[in-house]
Amino acid sequence: MGRKNKEPIEVKNLLITDAGAEGMAVAKLDGMTVFVPFAVPGDVVDVRIVRKKKSYAEARVTQLVKPSEARCEARCAHFGLCGGCKWQIMPYEKQLFYKQKQVEDAFKHLGKFEFPELQPIIASEKQYFYRNKLEYTFSSLRWLSDEDNALREAGQPVETDALGFHIPGKFDRVLDIESCYLQEEPSNSIRLALKQFAKKNNLTFYNIRTHEGLLRNVVIRTSSTKELMVIMIFSRYDDDARLVMDFLSESFPQITSLLYIINDKLNDSFTDLQVHVFKGEAFIYEKMENLKFKIGPVSFFQTNTAQACRLYSVAREFAAIGEGDVVYDLYTGTGTIANFVAKQARKVVGIEYVESAIEDARVNSETNGIGNTVFYAGDMAQVLTKEFVAANGTPDVVITDPPRAGMAPKVVQTLLDIEPKRIVYVSCNPATQARDLTLLNEKYVVVRVQPVDMFPQTHHVENVVLLIKR
Repeated sequence: MGRKNKEPIEVKNLLITDAGAEGMAVAKLDGMTVFVPFAVPGDVVDVRIVRKKKSYAEARVTQLVKPSEARCEARCAHFGLCGGCKWQIMPYEKQLFYKQKQVEDAFKHLGKFEFPELQPIIASEKQYFYRNKLEYTFSSLRWLSDEDNALREAGQPVETDALGFHIPGKFDRVLDIESCYLQEEPSNSIRLALKQFAKKNNLTFYNIRTHEGLLRNVVIRTSSTKELMVIMIFSRYDDDARLVMDFLSESFPQITSLLYIINDKLNDSFTDLQVHVFKGEAFIYEKMENLKFKIGPVSFFQTNTAQACRLYSVAREFAAIGEGDVVYDLYTGTGTIANFVAKQARKVVGIEYVESAIEDARVNSETNGIGNTVFYAGDMAQVLTKEFVAANGTPDVVITDPPRAGMAPKVVQTLLDIEPKRIVYVSCNPATQARDLTLLNEKYVVVRVQPVDMFPQTHHVENVVLLIKR
C-alpha cells in the first residue's frame, strides 16, 4: 500500500527575521530555519510548509498578517510569478543592507580566515532599466492563472501563446510579460510588437515538449553607445521567418545589428550555433571610460554596464599595478578587465575557457590600441601550470573573476605555488569565495573587502577582495 498523503502544515503568525540566500526571507520555527520567498524581514505571515528537512523547511505565504515597516509595493505586475526581482518589495537601502550582510555572513560562517570591516557596498545609480541584455522565450505553453484554468474548465477560449520568461521550477511554462522594468526601450516595444505580429500572421510559437513551432527566442542587447542588437532564434528559416525579420527591420530602424540563428536542437542553448546577419553589423560596441568593447551575439559582457565600470575600477585600484608588473587575468572572458588595467602594467596575460571569448578579447585589445596583452583559451586548471608561468612570466598581480562555482582546488594550489604579491578576487558568489579564501589563507591575508551591487531588486551581489602575500 502507498503512503497516505500527509496534511500540509499550516503555521500562523510567523515572524520574518532575516533575508537570506537565493532571495529567500528567513524565519525561525521551534528552532528550525524556515525559508520563505516573497517576504520581507519584519513581516508577520501565515505560511504553508511545502518542504521539510531535518535542519530546515521551505514555506509559502498564504496570508500577509502584518506587513513590515521595511516593505514597499512591487513596481512590476508580474512580481511573485516571474523568477527575477524578488526583492522589489524591499526599499533599495534595505536591499543594500542585506546584500552587504550576505557577504559578511558568508565570510563569518563559511570561511576560516580573518578579514577587515567591509567597505560600504557601492550602490547602483539605476535601480531599474539597468540591464543591457534580456532574452525572451516564445512558447505555446503559457503559464495559466487560476482564472485562466477556470475559464478553460468552463469551455471558454484561453490564450496559450506567450513571449516572456520561464516560470521558476517549470521548464515548460512561460510567463507572458506585459512590461519588464529591467531594460530600457525599445526592449518592451520590440517584444510586444513581435508577439502581436506573430499572432496576426498565425506564426507558431515553440512547444518545448513536442519540439514544434517556428519562434523560439529573441535576445535584445542595448549599449551606452545607443547601438541595438536583436537576435531572433527560429527552429527553421523559411518564408515565415523572413517575414519576421522584414517586420523587425521595417518597424525598428534603430536596430544596428539584426541577426538570426536556426536552432533545431531539443534544447534552447544557441551559443554553439551559426549566427546569420540579416541587416547591419554582426556586433555592437560598448564603452567604459575611454575604452571600446566589441560585443558579438554570444559574447559575455556584464549586464549592468555602469556598475561593471565601477566594479572594474575597484579591481584596478586594489591591484595597485606598477609599470613593471606582470598581471594575470584569470577567467578573463572577453578581456574586459585585462584591457581595463593594461595601461598600468608591463604585460597582462588573460586565460579563458571559451575560445570565441578569447577571440573577442584580442579584438578588443586591437580596437583600443593595446599591445601588451596576450590571451589563451583552455581549461584554467590545465592551462595555468608551472610551464605556462615560466613561459609567460611570474605574475606580480593576479586578478581572478571565476564563475559562481569559484576556482578549482588545483587553480588555488597553483596560485599558492607561484606566490604573486597581490591577488584581487572578484566574485558573484560570496559562499564559494569564502571557501577559496580559506584555502588561500595559508599564504595570504585579506586586507580589503568591497561589495558592489550589480543587480538591484535581486539578492545577487558582487564582491571584490584584496589579498596580500604574508
